[in-house]
Amino acid sequence: MGRNEVEPREGGIAAMDTCGHREEAVITAYEPGKRFAARTPTAADGRFMAFEYLIEGRDGGSTVLRVVQSGLLGDNWQDEYDALRRGWPFHLHTLREYLTHFPGRIGVPVSAVAPSDSRSAQEVRAAFTHGLSLPERAAVGTRAHAEPADLPPLVGVVVWSDDERIEVRTTDGIYTFLDFAGTAVMFHHLFGPDTDGAETAWQQWLTGLLG
Repeated sequence: MGRNEVEPREGGIAAMDTCGHREEAVITAYEPGKRFAARTPTAADGRFMAFEYLIEGRDGGSTVLRVVQSGLLGDNWQDEYDALRRGWPFHLHTLREYLTHFPGRIGVPVSAVAPSDSRSAQEVRAAFTHGLSLPERAAVGTRAHAEPADLPPLVGVVVWSDDERIEVRTTDGIYTFLDFAGTAVMFHHLFGPDTDGAETAWQQWLTGLLG
């Protein structure tokens, strides 16, 4: 999610910028095609977050990716752990969507965020389903349609749907819509030729949706 920058060496910096919030980690292992690991700086109270990705080739041309995460950053570790437990399956699913439908293509990250104010998570989801021309219970495989101003219409299929997030895949992108802690968030990966102005257009779409 977000815009990622990786300095390709052990000791380099791996950074992620999502909706203006930047997080950095130091790369602790860099073995292309085999292993990648990074760890955030240790805070004064000893907190940190560390990630390790192990890639293993298998017979028949298949590959196994193992992800190991250690540490916590928030005060409420139970809520943070629960969010990570729900989030990792989704993000690995997104990786699979990319490898299946957009292999080797470089995506342009697009993010947008808007306060959901006093709306419940169910109300935010209802706004998203309405904006995407989806039924209230949008199942995987349902067709989605949206028309953000100054952009070609979004026409695609739902590839993930749970209580927090909806993901739509089109011929030129992967689009994610979610409600998180009172904030409506979108982060997309666009692979089409015309992406100039996409972030502004999607921010206006989201603001209008919750206006």
